[in-house]
Amino acid sequence: MPDAAGHLPFYYGSISRADAEEFLKLAGMMDGLFLLRQCLRSLGGYVLSVVFNLQFHHYSVERQLSGTYVIQGGKPHCGPAELCEYYSKDADGLCCVLRRPCNRPSGVECQPGIFDNIRDNMLREYVKQTWKLEGDALEQAIISQAPQVEKLIASTAHEKMAWYHGNTSRDEAERKLYSGAQPDGKFLIRERKESGTFALSIIYGKTVYHYKIEHDKSGKNSIPEGTKFDTLWQLVEYLKLKSDGVITTLKEPCPNGSTSAGICSVRPTLPTYRQASSNLDGYTPEPSLGGETPRILPMDTSVYDSPYSDPEEVKERKVFLKRELLMIDEVELGSGNFGCVKKGVYKMKRRQIDVAIKILKMESENQKSVKDEMMKEAEIMHQLDNPYIVRMIGVCQAECLMLVMEMASSGPLNKFLSAKKDEIPVNNIVELMHQVSLGMKYLEEHNFVHRDLAARNVLLVNQHYAKISDFGLSKALAADDSYYKARTGGKWPLKWYAPECIQYRKFSSRSDVWSYGITMWEAFTYGQKPYKKLKGPEVLNFIERNERLACPTDCPKEMYDLMLACWTFKMENRPNFENVESRMRVYYYSIADKTDDASAASAKETTST
Repeated sequence: MPDAAGHLPFYYGSISRADAEEFLKLAGMMDGLFLLRQCLRSLGGYVLSVVFNLQFHHYSVERQLSGTYVIQGGKPHCGPAELCEYYSKDADGLCCVLRRPCNRPSGVECQPGIFDNIRDNMLREYVKQTWKLEGDALEQAIISQAPQVEKLIASTAHEKMAWYHGNTSRDEAERKLYSGAQPDGKFLIRERKESGTFALSIIYGKTVYHYKIEHDKSGKNSIPEGTKFDTLWQLVEYLKLKSDGVITTLKEPCPNGSTSAGICSVRPTLPTYRQASSNLDGYTPEPSLGGETPRILPMDTSVYDSPYSDPEEVKERKVFLKRELLMIDEVELGSGNFGCVKKGVYKMKRRQIDVAIKILKMESENQKSVKDEMMKEAEIMHQLDNPYIVRMIGVCQAECLMLVMEMASSGPLNKFLSAKKDEIPVNNIVELMHQVSLGMKYLEEHNFVHRDLAARNVLLVNQHYAKISDFGLSKALAADDSYYKARTGGKWPLKWYAPECIQYRKFSSRSDVWSYGITMWEAFTYGQKPYKKLKGPEVLNFIERNERLACPTDCPKEMYDLMLACWTFKMENRPNFENVESRMRVYYYSIADKTDDASAASAKETTST
């Protein structure tokens, strides 16, 4: 997973204070020389090391619940890069302004911390066990939701360490430490009889000393009156560098008997994040760590994994569905020129699922053309299977033609945001747009051009789960084709179209990227319509004058910069969705797990009043 500071040339990763000072010495010790390193005390935090008057000054940069980064007593900043930029202009409490970055010398790589080395495997194991996912669905979940579960993973990472001995008594700990060589600093961590508390046992001078590890109400761990840490493994790494209330620094772990390369191979007891549920209705999540009630993730819903994930269901998968397996409700979800969309239930071999049913109007004057269009949509959607794309279950030909699709009950993104603009924080919009980029990346990889990407065609399962829909204009490209050229115009959504679409009727994944930028703008304006009162043909003149939609209020700079990249005039210079998704992911990871949705929404509501 990307580190919020990983791209900075003056970020060294997990190095000690002594190593930081050595790098600064080698770089010349000028006033304002600085570097950034990983902080051991708090998850996601950093330390800013600065030279002034030939002295070293070290400032802790903490990651706040709001998703910002703060030096104690200073102003909050949206990222470590922005924080360093601010202090390069104003000392604001530091010993001096930051004048010159101490960039990593040639050949010196950013050092991963101990958790960095095992995090990805733990994430994979956690997501796989918790949501029972395989294949593409597993990979999508890891990419999309890793930030949401990272802290839970970090809190159990000690169970992967060679020095962790689980439920071990005091006497048994001493027996283990006395077994074999007995160097000073040989240690282990064990669970105490009191549930949820731990002890450090360490040998020094052939004597074993035991220290209680306190766990305060805020979840911090420490030796009594010592420095506090978010996790046990951070405490251990710190005590390897400094004794801080312990008789000696930690040196050699006492192996727990089931280690591999210094990391415990036993399966960790994973924290409860949600209870299994096959239906979102009536679902009540179990408490998470710290007694918090976690919000529902996409994987908690019945529509995340494919309806055909069961091999028995795959055998029966056909484009045309039997009418007796389909129950149609009178509840109408929407309507259009084609007819209406109703709620329904489709009975599968082992379960039944909620569906949305697109019903063709019987009395339609152009019924044949609409039917042909719906069948084209069905043929396209039947080939697609991705958690962030509305899946087509099949077509039913009975009293009329019906297109049966997955249910996304919260409706179109633009209407949802417009109705709830005082409740949805910006980081929630980033999360949803990242999911849209994942769906579009999938289409790009499978040579599909959507041609109608817009906020109205992004449907929400819930506040935190988006799916791309409406493939009526979509086209499949041959493997060697880079774009599709439309033969006729028809009624096109010109305000969402790239210049080459309007001028030359050329459609490609790069033109979808342009539409993605417009969709982003719609989302960050909470459902406003693009280009205000400009008519479709006037939009091209606006674009050709090198004018673009203005940055939405409160939209993060990184997100508007990505919109502008999507609106690059020349198709070949535009990013592809692989690049777009990567940029969305880096920014999403930098904020997604750091903001408590309730407090963020409350803060937004307070601001609005």
